[in-house]
Amino acid sequence: MSLLLAAAPANPAAQTQGTAKSSDVPWDAGGALLVEWSITSPTESITGWRIERKGEAVGEEWVLVAEVPASARAHTVGKLANDMAHRFRVTPLAATGPAGPALESTPVTPKIDAFLGHKFPLFAAILFVSGCVIAFIVAARKGVPLKIRRIAALDAVDNAVGRATEMGRPVLFIAGIQDMDNISTVAGITVLGHVARTAAEYDATIEVPTSRSLVMEAAREAVQASYLSAGRSDSYNPDLIRYITDEQFGFVAYVSGRMVRERPAACFYMGCFFAESLILAETGNSIGAIQIAGTAESSQLPFFVAACDYTLIGEEFFAASSYLSREPDQMGSLKGQDAAKLAVAIVIVVGTTLATLAVLLPDGAIPGALEWFKGVLGS
Repeated sequence: MSLLLAAAPANPAAQTQGTAKSSDVPWDAGGALLVEWSITSPTESITGWRIERKGEAVGEEWVLVAEVPASARAHTVGKLANDMAHRFRVTPLAATGPAGPALESTPVTPKIDAFLGHKFPLFAAILFVSGCVIAFIVAARKGVPLKIRRIAALDAVDNAVGRATEMGRPVLFIAGIQDMDNISTVAGITVLGHVARTAAEYDATIEVPTSRSLVMEAAREAVQASYLSAGRSDSYNPDLIRYITDEQFGFVAYVSGRMVRERPAACFYMGCFFAESLILAETGNSIGAIQIAGTAESSQLPFFVAACDYTLIGEEFFAASSYLSREPDQMGSLKGQDAAKLAVAIVIVVGTTLATLAVLLPDGAIPGALEWFKGVLGS
């Protein structure tokens, strides 16, 4: 990795004295070498540098890699073969052509490293998020109180089921129209467990029509477990949890007709919904039912907000299981994710501040700090 002299220049006055070397780029996936050079002779006439490469294989010729400004003293060459050595030569350029002989490096072979250096910030972020989650889970298991803000829609579950019991009408629960591979459906089944337990304690009837057979089986297990935990296993009726059809509007037509005929006192919509959301919510509103909805589909939230009494918006829906169960592991996971979100918010504020200052103070150190910050995030 040291200098090799080039042939003597034709014009001694234009002779360029210096050294060139190449080395492997550390912490990379291979295929890249760093070419560096230094000059001891005057450089006033130099306008740039030509970098060429030649492999050590038989018959290889010098290939132009790049031409860089006169101020450059290093250049990273990528897309190289890892199974052979590469030699580089750096030629000074003047306005009329080469300003002197080329500086030639010794051959170096790129190496594949065990870790990618530009991924270290991402690795640190993963460690931070994982550490926060684990720390809060451990704290929750030790009995440290973890506060979660009040969610009105979940607090209203008991009132809705109690109203259905008083009126002698059923509770209707719809866990969306997607299958169990959808995370919103899983979250809806989790909420169903709490609603079913409350219904069992209040001796209310709960009906769960589904549009997927797997969702029906999952809903039956969740409701049965809730009735068992409430000590009312004899009241569990699997026939009230039925599969209707996979067809979207066929399912909605059945549910809407059932709502008009049976007039449930409380309707829960928890899962993934699409165009049927407004049909269901308006039908429930027309029969005077208390309606509580939750979905992660932002396009359907306006309809639920307009037609339902309570709506779980966005991540409130996914936090429902932790909020309802107060189980230490779920509470710790939720608080750990909140800590990670706070860190992301801080990063956004810092980045926005640097970008603003870089525009206001373009000649200071702020633009350099902004580029470094963008480089770290871009990794």
